[in-house]
Amino acid sequence: MNKEIKEKIIAVCDEKITKKGDNVGLSFYAFFKNKNDNPSLLMEVATWWIETHKLDHFEKAVKIKKMILKE
Repeated sequence: MNKEIKEKIIAVCDEKITKKGDNVGLSFYAFFKNKNDNPSLLMEVATWWIETHKLDHFEKAVKIKKMILKE
């Protein structure tokens, strides 16, 4: 994934954690607007989430942030 989407994922995770605490869960859709204006990027993140890492639909934001920071 490119640097911009990684930064966006980290920012969204930080925002959700700040608002709702360490147990907050999210799906990969949380990183995109309701309007699908970049389908190829959405598929790239979905592939990373579903095929590469075999994650559930909802995962803890702290877990996702940690995974992105390791990449």
